[in-house]
Amino acid sequence: MTIENENVRAWLGDAPAQVRETCNQLLAEVEAMRTEQTIYPPQDDILNALAWTGPADVRVVILGQDPYHGPGQAMGLSFSVHAGCKLPPSLRNIYKELVADLGCDMPATGDLSNWARQGVLLLNTTLTVREHAANSHAKLGWRKVTDYVVQRCCELPQPVVFLAWGAHAIRLVGDAMAAAGANVPGSNKFCLASTHPSPLSATRAAKDVCAFMGSQPFSRANRLLVDAGAEPIDWARVG
Repeated sequence: MTIENENVRAWLGDAPAQVRETCNQLLAEVEAMRTEQTIYPPQDDILNALAWTGPADVRVVILGQDPYHGPGQAMGLSFSVHAGCKLPPSLRNIYKELVADLGCDMPATGDLSNWARQGVLLLNTTLTVREHAANSHAKLGWRKVTDYVVQRCCELPQPVVFLAWGAHAIRLVGDAMAAAGANVPGSNKFCLASTHPSPLSATRAAKDVCAFMGSQPFSRANRLLVDAGAEPIDWARVG
């Protein structure tokens, strides 16, 4: 995957030169690192979040921290795993809340690609990871790219709902909205914050933030979209 992909080009083609150069540099650096270590996701999947959901299509943004670091899991979309993979704990809790919130059936796959196709930007703030080493690429430099993408989401003309799960995502969305300043359309950007869906925090409220379980993010996001004149997401349709 390169920035020549049509959707990736829509995200990064007009980005500051430093952002584009950093992206290309990191893609090359990670590819070279693969000769000595195992890195996820596969090289062609690194930019999948941008490739599958173009700027004009974004309706919801779900931010993750970095890719899953176990074999065969990461596919370049935050919280998503390939069909047939065992559900990671955070995704299992996301599905439990989905069922409780919407009354739908439990999804049969952890592949969230249909969310991406519907306009849900599933973006990790760090785009690669070394096998069995969470956050191992956190200081590699991906934030220069992904911070820019999140800020772009704040400046899009259409309604956008940010589902900010956990302190990392909440802080990032807040910083992006502040940085966008006057460029944020006043009435059509929304942030629904809760704790992270991981087992350690999903049922525990934090200061000024509700617990993820019981937060009804999916129905609330759809109500905000509809009230703003946008189409809702069919959250029950995954895979």
